[in-house]
Amino acid sequence: MEKNKIKSRDKFSSKLGFIIACIGSAVGMGNIWMFPYRVGQFGGASFLIPYFIFVILIGFTGVIGEMTLGRSMKTGPLGAFEKAFERRGLKGGKLIGMIPVLGSLAIAIGYSVVIGWILKYIFLSFTGEIISQSSGEIFGKLAINFGSLSWHMTALIITFLVMSLGVAKGIEKINKILMPLFFCMFVFLAIKIYFLPNSGAGYNYLFQFEWKSLLNLKTWLYALGQAFFSLSLAGSGTVVYGSYLDKKSDIVNSAMNVSIFDTCAAMLAALVVIPAVFAYGIAPTAGPGLMFVVLPMVFKSMPGGQLISILFFVAVLFAGITSLINLFETPIETLEHKLKLSRRSSIIIIGAIAFGVGIFLEGDYLSPWMDFVSIYIIPLGALLAGIVIFWICETGFARKEAQLGREKIIGAWFEPMTKYVFCGIALLVYIASLVYGDLG
Repeated sequence: MEKNKIKSRDKFSSKLGFIIACIGSAVGMGNIWMFPYRVGQFGGASFLIPYFIFVILIGFTGVIGEMTLGRSMKTGPLGAFEKAFERRGLKGGKLIGMIPVLGSLAIAIGYSVVIGWILKYIFLSFTGEIISQSSGEIFGKLAINFGSLSWHMTALIITFLVMSLGVAKGIEKINKILMPLFFCMFVFLAIKIYFLPNSGAGYNYLFQFEWKSLLNLKTWLYALGQAFFSLSLAGSGTVVYGSYLDKKSDIVNSAMNVSIFDTCAAMLAALVVIPAVFAYGIAPTAGPGLMFVVLPMVFKSMPGGQLISILFFVAVLFAGITSLINLFETPIETLEHKLKLSRRSSIIIIGAIAFGVGIFLEGDYLSPWMDFVSIYIIPLGALLAGIVIFWICETGFARKEAQLGREKIIGAWFEPMTKYVFCGIALLVYIASLVYGDLG
């Protein structure tokens, strides 16, 4: 019976498709919305140095761990936690596994509201209203109670239509289309911004180095948080994508590629946003409102601003949709795997929950909702996944499973870096989030 379930489980059709899908899950609002803000907030290169360090550390530990957990257990977080606990004769795995599942669903519900805003901005970019009207007034009318119902619903419909096609025909295929387009659009935007008068001040700021900022503990903590959340570590999405991966794929190589391209996306966003705001005399620490209020003001002043705004928000939509698909896949897979529901029924149930809850988040409650999930649930899910694969599973299990599909033998660094360094980092992120608030 178990063999039949495994054979009938949908999978990625290729290693490349898996990597691109994981890149799509990682590249999202954290790269475009928050990363340029954090770089501006903590002084350019002084933030980038610790950020790059943590991307390497986390990419070669936590990302590998979550992919390995999913592939080895052939199920998402709830089933994976349960199986890992049962291997050691322990109980409670199913209950603990609900934490990352609920976290993924909760963040997806809030995220879908933001995707609705992006759809609205794309529409306004095409009509030219984004250029002719005040961006502050536009956003003020949108980010209120029940202010974007139709756009919010459209975002969910697009997402679930893609997911209804399955893993290979839906998730993998859409990522193969949208991710290359995203990178092409942002490269074009970065080149366009480069030729703006006074943009050079933005590059100087972005790559300047200050010892004072580098020695600031907050710089390191927020760089850690940004790297952690940007790589989509939550014990959920990367686990469930890993569960659709075959044994022939090299997980270590996949994790490296995801980390590299996610970092490239973040840097591209910074190369667009920071020089653009400097070119028009706007502070680079203007906050997350950079995307919905400040940047439209910049586009309004630019030659060809309407076209630039269209390209920018369409590219942001591509990044957002691929991330949203990943977030929703965790609860949908849980219903499929644990309740034996069809994919269609699972999507309908999750879709109803997402819209039913999400419509009440469109105004004042969205920010507190996202902060709560980001602070209390997401980092806890990542910590628990690290503990499960590197501590609960028997000694040598993670290494053996990660080695499958890899010709080169994984070095002696694996156990100390995963069991101690990564789990220590995950614990630090969780504690720091409780102390400082949302780090990512």
